[in-house]
Amino acid sequence: MAKRVVSGCLLSLVVIFSCLLVLGTAPALAGLDDDRFDGNIFGLYAGNGSIVPPRVTLADSLKKEKPALLVFYVDDSKDCKQFAPVVSRLQAPYGRAANFIPVNVDRLLLKSSYEPTEPGYYYEGLVPQTVLIDPKGKVVLNEKGQVSFERVDDVFRQVFDLLPREESVELRRRQINEFSSELTNGK
Repeated sequence: MAKRVVSGCLLSLVVIFSCLLVLGTAPALAGLDDDRFDGNIFGLYAGNGSIVPPRVTLADSLKKEKPALLVFYVDDSKDCKQFAPVVSRLQAPYGRAANFIPVNVDRLLLKSSYEPTEPGYYYEGLVPQTVLIDPKGKVVLNEKGQVSFERVDDVFRQVFDLLPREESVELRRRQINEFSSELTNGK
């Protein structure tokens, strides 16, 4: 009987201690408006975790003469967190025609010099930094800080020889299996 009482008391103490431990735990402190790390910013704040890691290297993109958008970032930067949705929004209309290459600067290999086929060649020490390289390998946009969707979109439109935004309809993906009920007279 004494063993049961001792076991019951120990179990009660364990339960009470566990509850106090859980109640005393601080909530997660990271968020969109701070410089704390809370995970992949593209997955958390842009809804597009598929962008990291990039599907292609800069060297491959240049070799294939395909435009490349380099986005230098860190996961624990307020500005980068807030800029991530812009990158995701740009990928919607241009993701098939250009290579999106997010570069976490914490993972850049430190070297005394880089080749133009390496992202480190273009990094200027601040995040976010956005660099758009055209199919011929020429830098056509190099901006530091948060850049508006419209600014990058305008340069993409020049690269792809598209009409300016004021003269064209909004770029949208086509719907799959779109049904048309329009009747034609067969001419």
